[in-house]
Amino acid sequence: MAARPPTSGLADLRRSGAITELLFLYACATVEPTQLRPIAIELGVTVQAVSHSYRQLARRGLAEVRGGHYLPTVKGVAWLHRSLGRLGEDVHGRLGRLRVIRSCRAVALSEIHDGDPVSLQMVDGVLSAHRGSAGPSKGVAARGGPAGSLVEVGELEGIVPISPAPVTIRTLSDSDLHDRRISSRLRSAISREGSGVLGAQGLEAYHLLRSASRRPVTRFAVAAAAQEASRIGVPATVVVLDSELPRFLAEFAGSAPPPLQVVPLGRERRSGRRNR
Repeated sequence: MAARPPTSGLADLRRSGAITELLFLYACATVEPTQLRPIAIELGVTVQAVSHSYRQLARRGLAEVRGGHYLPTVKGVAWLHRSLGRLGEDVHGRLGRLRVIRSCRAVALSEIHDGDPVSLQMVDGVLSAHRGSAGPSKGVAARGGPAGSLVEVGELEGIVPISPAPVTIRTLSDSDLHDRRISSRLRSAISREGSGVLGAQGLEAYHLLRSASRRPVTRFAVAAAAQEASRIGVPATVVVLDSELPRFLAEFAGSAPPPLQVVPLGRERRSGRRNR
């Protein structure tokens, strides 16, 4: 049987047994084993799996037993060199296409001097830096500054932990639109939700929110804005009519929706319906 074409890289390793064959033949070329069990233990597979790999390689003329040792043939050595070479080129190329962030800018939580070790964290959705290296994400200040200024941080290590924030959807009924106390009710509900993104889905919700709060109200692409805020740890409150709720919730469909909570206006949070 003719030898298979050399591997084209990582994609070829998806074939069942491909990795074991490659590692087994490498062991044959470097260790020259006399038994299969030590190789199986080293590779973390069964002896039967290694034996199967040897038989497959032998059928293709890539491995043989010679002088009591499992060895690659001349064709096997050439195949091994091509396979590992193309695998290395593939890995190197993929790494070259990855965007590795080595530096960034952040808002200084306190005065930071050039060369200070700093830790990074998200504060109200803003990447922020403070002196010290106790956090999970850290670096060195390449250009410091006073508290509240943008500083440059290099030599980054670690990842800034971000937990998705909840998206609370406050629903309005038709009768709520004609309630004279609607502004105060909305104002009270919004104050209980705290800070974050405030959005209105639809004309009616936007009109009522403008009279109930002085905070900026997101009117366009509300679902997208709420999801983006949630991803960086900023909570969002959205007001929507009951009749528009199903269509609005459909915009959150996907593999990783934010923590959603639907709460009719005037009811306590425990009465809401959670959707995760």
